[in-house]
Amino acid sequence: MSLIDNLKWRHAVKAYNPLKKVSDANINKIIEAARLAPSSSGLQPFKLIIVKNQVIKKQLMEGALNTKCMRDCSHVIVFAAWNRYTAERIDTMYNLTTDERNLPRGRFKRYTDSIKEKYLNQSAEQNFAHTSKQTYIALGLALAQAAELKVDTTPIEGFSNTVIDEVLNLEELGLKSVSLLYLGYSDEENDWLANMKKVRASKEDFIIKFN
Repeated sequence: MSLIDNLKWRHAVKAYNPLKKVSDANINKIIEAARLAPSSSGLQPFKLIIVKNQVIKKQLMEGALNTKCMRDCSHVIVFAAWNRYTAERIDTMYNLTTDERNLPRGRFKRYTDSIKEKYLNQSAEQNFAHTSKQTYIALGLALAQAAELKVDTTPIEGFSNTVIDEVLNLEELGLKSVSLLYLGYSDEENDWLANMKKVRASKEDFIIKFN
């Protein structure tokens, strides 16, 4: 199937079959798609937290709106962004870049100095507004890869960030949760959205062209 066909196939699952689990091989492919996502200045200012353990999921459920979905899905992926930019974080990523490309460290100093001047003079709130946006590119690629593998998904923004952050000790890691992604397989008898037509704005309404 083509990417377009896979995207037409997927929907936001409303009930999962707790007996069907996603294989490690498929989870790894979905994670890799997110890892390869582009990000501003190549800084990749976020991490993925993968939760399969039911005990931890039960704790996370305290912050979920649809607790049954979180309980019954196979895995929960938490997309967590840096709470703010630091010189160390920027240097670490660019040292990795130069090392991997067999370039001398400091090769991009002029550029890293410019982004430090921009980001380090912003507030933590302004920083997080920027880092959190980067996670959505990775989320989109994870959704697309899951659809290709015929793994069902539900992207989630409606949850208590406070609960998720506390359970996973994200503050200690300098991270803040942005979104969740449930992975698993639909419980077709109870997934009320499964057989409904996918509805999106028409191309005429969606696109504005300047030819």
